[in-house]
Amino acid sequence: MGLTEITYAEAQPVAGYGPDFFRVGTHILRGPALITPWTAGAWGGLEDSASLLALQGEVDVILLGMGKDVAHPPRVLREALEAAGIGVEPMSSPAACRTYNVLLSEGRRIAAAVLPVG
Repeated sequence: MGLTEITYAEAQPVAGYGPDFFRVGTHILRGPALITPWTAGAWGGLEDSASLLALQGEVDVILLGMGKDVAHPPRVLREALEAAGIGVEPMSSPAACRTYNVLLSEGRRIAAAVLPVG
């Protein structure tokens, strides 16, 4: 079986996560995080729709990591993103990190908004 090395161009994948942090490149982000191909930083959580809506035109889909388990996002948040033309895919935060890395390697226009797992 041949292995193919994954490349991310200039973008940085999620390198790891733990009870209250996410690691992107050499940066440790504590608490909720918003990760895009061009930046990674703190996010205000599910009440912070403005940060996500600011991605309009930049991303097609936001992977919404809901913490340790899958949960439905608040209806108001989901409807606001969909009205802005941004797809939202809720999943657990570990699944969102893995999916983000795969789609990032494919050059997709995505972001991950993730809540801590602990």
